[in-house]
Amino acid sequence: MHRIPDAVDTPDVLIDRDVLQHNIERMAAAVRERGLRLRPHAKTHKVPQIAALQLAAGAAGLTVATLGEAEVFAAHGADDLFVAYPLWVGPRQADRLRRLSATARISVGTDSAEAAAVMGEQLGDAAGDVAVLVEVDSGHHRSGVHPDAAADVARAAARAGLRVEGVFTFPGHSYAPGMPVEAAAQEQRALDRAAGQLEAAGFEVLRRSGGSTPSALLTDSTAATEVRPGVYVFGDAQQLELGRCAPEDIALTVAATVVSRHEGGTASSAGGGGENEVPRRVVLDAGSKVLGSDRPAWATGYGRLTDHPDARITALSEHHATVVWPEDAPLPALGERLRVIPNHVCLTMNLVDDVAVVRGGAVLERWTVAARGRNS
Repeated sequence: MHRIPDAVDTPDVLIDRDVLQHNIERMAAAVRERGLRLRPHAKTHKVPQIAALQLAAGAAGLTVATLGEAEVFAAHGADDLFVAYPLWVGPRQADRLRRLSATARISVGTDSAEAAAVMGEQLGDAAGDVAVLVEVDSGHHRSGVHPDAAADVARAAARAGLRVEGVFTFPGHSYAPGMPVEAAAQEQRALDRAAGQLEAAGFEVLRRSGGSTPSALLTDSTAATEVRPGVYVFGDAQQLELGRCAPEDIALTVAATVVSRHEGGTASSAGGGGENEVPRRVVLDAGSKVLGSDRPAWATGYGRLTDHPDARITALSEHHATVVWPEDAPLPALGERLRVIPNHVCLTMNLVDDVAVVRGGAVLERWTVAARGRNS
């Protein structure tokens, strides 16, 4: 990605069309070479055009987080969708699942016998139209049952009339320094154990689903049949700091303008209590309402600047990003436009209505973030 196009007003989300395509094709090829299927998580981008590119590159289907996301992508032609979430299905959710399963192959997650029983009861005669994967905990300690309990959940789902297809996990603890390799190993053990439990209970395990962006290319095909990375399409500041992507892999940045600048130094405190050192800094017009406010404890800031790797975003307000500037680098001028890499790109995409698709210094088109806000 080169300069910010003149046609862009800030703040705005820019997607480099060529880098995006490269990221999609590279992951698809790498997963194929490992003998796995790719089922990318579309909650990252929420854009039908990007989903179409992923499917054209060989993805077996899409992963989504919510029924709302599934409805958006099904309406745009996706015909194999996995809601990788332990759904609690009431009457309205059951109606939506029935409608979805009439147009696409739908699979969903569950991690309790109670939720499986309720799902089957609510779906009634349509229960057999929905496939279920049992979620197991592989070390992230969020949702998911212990692998040894997977068969109990599967038996409850089968009694409720649901089709049990296999097991899945999310190695979310791979999002930490030094953890991707260990998280992938724990994922393998959990999937192996859970699948063995299901097979011993008489189930045919058709799918063993794992893989986050940091761990996807570490996932072993002897343990998994598919992986579900999402962030790889864009990259973000977290992936940079984890070493799971390079600067040239960043496809999404936020264009921002310097609206305030301060050379720093010593300043008198407002209460007359002496003098304080104030940082050398600029303020950008891209705050938490476009960057998102996610900052892991290990991250060095609230995002990174593409062309100024030593600068640090030290604070976010709703419409301000405070950037502390290195002492040995020229401070940007008022009105200068800079590109920011968000920490967690999934949040950014859920905060904007559309994005600018760019090549070089030109806007090619704008894509609607069609699944934005479809959180239920």
